Amino acid sequence: MYADRRDAGQKLAQALLRYRDPRLLVLGLPRGGVIVAAEIARPLDAELDVVLCKKLRAPGNPELALGAISEGGEMFINADVYDHLDVDEEYLREERAERLAEMDRQIAAYRAVRPRAALGGRRVVLVDDGLATGATMIASVQSAALEHPRSILVAVPGGAADTVEKIQRMREVDAVICPVTPSMFYGVGQLYEDFGQVEDEEVIRLLEGEMARHANARRAT
Repeated sequence: MYADRRDAGQKLAQALLRYRDPRLLVLGLPRGGVIVAAEIARPLDAELDVVLCKKLRAPGNPELALGAISEGGEMFINADVYDHLDVDEEYLREERAERLAEMDRQIAAYRAVRPRAALGGRRVVLVDDGLATGATMIASVQSAALEHPRSILVAVPGGAADTVEKIQRMREVDAVICPVTPSMFYGVGQLYEDFGQVEDEEVIRLLEGEMARHANARRAT
């Protein structure tokens, strides 16, 4: 469907041009979502930041998401999964602590170059490179909503139709932009010809570049 994440972001940006606004805040989910988000932020004159969330892994099945944990330490549970598993509070405490510890390195690296943007009163666009289970996106929405933004949009190049519908039903979400929902969805990688791994260094370079671009735009006005 897309050559790579940059191609996906450029095409997705066309569906978002009506939201063009220097006060718009585009939040990418690391790491791949930030590549897509950067390509959206530029034509929309928007500010770029990251939203940090880590998946809470189910016991014995780390690919299954019990929920997610946000940068601020808030824990969000995926009831569809949690209610069908025998998970005690001790496991959740240990998993939360472990995932927060893993996130600390990313927080230190990203926030050294990009202080966390304030969301209050702003239109926010949450971006990832695709939706599979949607656990981290759902947690990102819930975490963003705690800061009372003006509105929350979710923008992804493609994903599983049932996940897209689940996010559309969230009371915190004003709109979901997702151009591609394959009838047979196997994983986000099927949306791309090139779905290579993204490193933290690339995310940091994008954040530095976008901060400079947005600062220059403000000075010009």
